[in-house]
Amino acid sequence: MPEEQILTIGELTEYIKTTLEKDPVLQNVAVRGEISNFYSHSSGHLYFTLKDRSAQIKCVMFRSAARYLKFRPENGMNLIASGGVGIYPDRGEYQLHVQTLQPDGIGALHLAFEQLKERLEKEGLFAQDRKKSIPRLPRRIGVITSPTGAAIRDIISVITRRFPYVEIIIAPAIVQGVEAPLSLVQALNILQTEELDVIIIGRGGGSIEDLWAFNEEIVARAIFQSNIPVISAVGHETDFTIADFVADLRAPTPSAAAELAVANYYELSKYMSGLERRLEQCLISRIDKLKDQLEKIQKSRIFQQPTEVFLKPWQRVDDLERRLHRMIEHQVSLSRERCRTYFKQLESLSPLNVLNRGYSLTEKFDGSVVKSVQNLEIEDRLKVNLRDGQLLVNIKEILKDE
Repeated sequence: MPEEQILTIGELTEYIKTTLEKDPVLQNVAVRGEISNFYSHSSGHLYFTLKDRSAQIKCVMFRSAARYLKFRPENGMNLIASGGVGIYPDRGEYQLHVQTLQPDGIGALHLAFEQLKERLEKEGLFAQDRKKSIPRLPRRIGVITSPTGAAIRDIISVITRRFPYVEIIIAPAIVQGVEAPLSLVQALNILQTEELDVIIIGRGGGSIEDLWAFNEEIVARAIFQSNIPVISAVGHETDFTIADFVADLRAPTPSAAAELAVANYYELSKYMSGLERRLEQCLISRIDKLKDQLEKIQKSRIFQQPTEVFLKPWQRVDDLERRLHRMIEHQVSLSRERCRTYFKQLESLSPLNVLNRGYSLTEKFDGSVVKSVQNLEIEDRLKVNLRDGQLLVNIKEILKDE
């Protein structure tokens, strides 16, 4: 039996690796499966497993290929991976080196669009209460688009036709390709330093790949952070981009954006002329009414005989004064009669009247009236009041009734 060739593990692994890499079928293979164990490394490499009911294969997508991926893979997705089979020597495992990755049954760009739309909507970038209002009569408008495309010509043509007095500030930008997203963001940042009333950002129609720059996250966030109201005008009426959802107003086409940005000067002038005529008619009508009122006032009795305005109140005052005097005299007369009656009553009760009939009033020197001999003593001094004078007496003897 011939002596078998003995290889090291590394030599065997290298031989298998070389064999696999020389196989044209295995270096250009596409597999379909469900993704699991997905992991995105900080280096930019993607690691995951593709599996079906019968088997599974480990996959790696290096950063050089992963940076062109439009969507984010997630566990449970059905994907189609294309690339070449290789060996990971450290673990002696074969794996698929993925060059392209796309959803199975749905376009990668469509999936990326839906993923980003859902995420930004949850963050509130599409909320209506955060959108800024578009001014009705802007003085300066910024336009971000390709300087050589049809969109810029359409926007300038519509604005100058509708409102020729508006100033247009153009910020040229790349609107298609890998460099387009950053170019659009830079143009937006430049216009933030200008005193603008509104910004139009967009381009003409095209495929989803042509319009993809307006679906990039950095463009969406730049529009959201703009201090100036933004109108998006990307593609045709049936085209929708992430920029449309973030912008303060979406226009179906660049021409429509220009129409939404400015009012029609000639229609506005006609409208203002109509308002001017209506205002003039209202003023004339108001003046006529005031004139009629003035004529009525001039013909009125008060205006013809203004002294009556003062004489009648004075006459009324005089009449009230006379009535007041009569009432006072009447009350005085009644009071006087009552006083006379009270005087007569007092006179009838006065002790002086009793003195006039021959009676007298005896008092002690302290002013108390002597009503009984019980309170008197010999040598007491008394005053005897008569009708026409007083007697001062000393008691020599007290005679009491038996």
